[in-house]
This record gives sequence, C-alpha cells and structure tokens, in this order.
Amino acid sequence: MNVIKTEIPDILIFEPKVFGDERGFFFESFNQQVFEESIGRKIGFVQDNHSKSSKGVLRGLHFQLAPHTQGKLVRCVAGEVFDVAVDIRKDSATFGKWVGVNLSAENKLQMWIPEGFAHGLLVLSEIAECLYKTTNYYNPNSERSIFYNDSELNVNWPMENSSLILSEKDRNANKFSLYK
Repeated sequence: MNVIKTEIPDILIFEPKVFGDERGFFFESFNQQVFEESIGRKIGFVQDNHSKSSKGVLRGLHFQLAPHTQGKLVRCVAGEVFDVAVDIRKDSATFGKWVGVNLSAENKLQMWIPEGFAHGLLVLSEIAECLYKTTNYYNPNSERSIFYNDSELNVNWPMENSSLILSEKDRNANKFSLYK
C-alpha cells in the first residue's frame, strides 16, 4: 500500500497495490496495521456506509459535532467522484483549508479524513457508488453542514453550479463563518 501525503498533513491518500491479469484483479483494500502505522494512532471503525448517486450530485460539506465527530475512510467502488475534506479544527494551522482528490473505481484510491473535518463529494461519472468506514456512529442531532460554495473556503468544485444537484439540507447549509 502506497501512502500519499496531501497539503493537509492529517489527510492521507491510500493507493493499493493492484494485481491484475486476464481474469481481473485483486487488491487488499484495507489493512488495520498499515493504516494505524500510517496515521500514527489506533483506530476503531464502527460503521460502514454505502452511497449511490448520479452525475452532478453534490453531498456535503457534512460533519458531526463533538463528542460524535467521525473519521472517515472513503473510496469509490463504481464511477468517479471529487472528494473534499475541509479542516474545521479551530486550533489547527490548516483551519479553513481544503483538499480535493478524484476517487474512482479505476484508480482505487482511498482518502482518510480524520475527526474534525467537514466532508463532501461531487459525482463526476454517470453513476458513482462510495463506501465509507467511520470511527463513530451517525448521530442526527450532531450533524451539521457548511454551504458547499462558501466564498471563504473557495472549494474548486470541477463542475458548473448550474449542473449541481443538491439536497434541501445542503441547499440550506450554514456559512463557514458560523463555525469559526
């Protein structure tokens, strides 16, 4: 497994070693020991989520308040998404900064998003399915959203705003300044 560092040191990209031939392919999608050595601490995943969305669907930017914060290990198993993590840890040197990575069934990359980050994704292919391992259970009372197009964050989504499909919750998300 190749571990790729990003501009935000706590966000890591995991690139598996894929073994393929005329029969198909095989790869190790998760290894607890390699993962924990890479992030430098023990992690217990408690929930797996699976989403399916069509082209132009933008989900996010979502997070949960303490004590229900979630770390997420995200991968796309069908299609392609632009996956984004925004640092919302007030005491962080990278507070308000974001990282975006294309995750796809083809590149098999995974993005580790630790607790204290808002997360969003934009579907680039006709259909995309994503799997998320989380470190805490979903708690609807702790869920919050930051408006995907907040001018202070200036996330560079790779699609025109007029083509995006948002949920009611995401259309009515809060400005980033509310969480400063």
